[in-house]
Amino acid sequence: MKLAERMSRLGTETAFDVLAKAKALEAGGRNIIHLEIGEPDFDTPKYIKDAAKKALDEGWTHYVPSQGIPDLRDVIANYIATTRKIQVTRDNVAVTSGAKPIMWYTLLMFCEKGDEVIYPNPGFPIYESVINFSGAKPVPIPLLEKRNFRFDLDQFKSLVNDKTKMVIINSPNNPTGSVLEHEDLVGIAELAQKYNFVVLSDEVYDRMLYDKKFESIASLPGMQERTIILNGFSKTYAMTGWRIGYGVMKPEWALLVAKLMTNSDSCTCAFIQRAGITALTSDQSEAEKMMKEFRQRRDLFINGLNKIPGMSCVMPEGAFYAFPNVQKVRKFSSCKELADYFLNKAGVACLSGTCFGEYGKGYIRFSYAQSRQRLQEALSRIESALKEL
Repeated sequence: MKLAERMSRLGTETAFDVLAKAKALEAGGRNIIHLEIGEPDFDTPKYIKDAAKKALDEGWTHYVPSQGIPDLRDVIANYIATTRKIQVTRDNVAVTSGAKPIMWYTLLMFCEKGDEVIYPNPGFPIYESVINFSGAKPVPIPLLEKRNFRFDLDQFKSLVNDKTKMVIINSPNNPTGSVLEHEDLVGIAELAQKYNFVVLSDEVYDRMLYDKKFESIASLPGMQERTIILNGFSKTYAMTGWRIGYGVMKPEWALLVAKLMTNSDSCTCAFIQRAGITALTSDQSEAEKMMKEFRQRRDLFINGLNKIPGMSCVMPEGAFYAFPNVQKVRKFSSCKELADYFLNKAGVACLSGTCFGEYGKGYIRFSYAQSRQRLQEALSRIESALKEL
């Protein structure tokens, strides 16, 4: 049977492929340090799990509205209104099974053949995949180390034209940990209003900054009505497997997301939505404690990488990823070969920079979502493996 042509345009998320390889090595008796997958190693806080159990006992096991439970949408609206200083009600919110569907639904809503979408590169690989799937043309904006992996506004201006339908931004960024400055957001906003394009603002790491205060482009004058905020619970509350996310946008767009939900997932799991209410409204000390630990891990791991000959790494400002430059390691023809070497020789699972786009060439991504002891062990293994070259 011949598959539809669109399937050839669909990419993947390599982290899960590397995870499978690492698990296979573990099954064969190898000790693997997992720095490949982008998820907190902490358990979901007990009060959130208890809320899910209570919701099950209360009978939250049936269909709920495709747009999301009104109570949860109210809580999300309050969170976004308070933190972004914008007017938001439940009508602006659509709840989905994880944050990825917001990428899918909004790109399918707006983009088709003949349109162009600008996206960060290196960046989350699903951006390019879904842009291609929608039929639009992916236009990468290079994030270069010399600019601390921020947008080059002059280059960005050169990419924008009348075909630009959407621009995707992600701050803090996966895989680099970079954060867009106020001037970057202002420059993007000015062009968005001049050329009338939509901004998809991926804000899943909004609570994961080390020194700077988070700023959303939706907070800038004239931008709320043309911005789609993408967010979720996976990172902040260590809820990656729960699959709950949301988008905040114009009410008429939120209804279209709900329509797409009706045609695909029907609705997001009811008892998990109840747990989401508890996550956002209860004491936030567990999330804050997790970020304090990530800061210590960041400092330990980045400083350790910078002591290894052949490697250099910019200090990330957010998220929990290291993106070291490995171009001085000359024994390998590609960063993918080096990542494979670290896995097979050192037992350290990581990702090549090219997993995140062509401008990731010469880099490796490590997720430092492991204990400090394991991170120290990973550094020792990496250094030893490089000495054997």
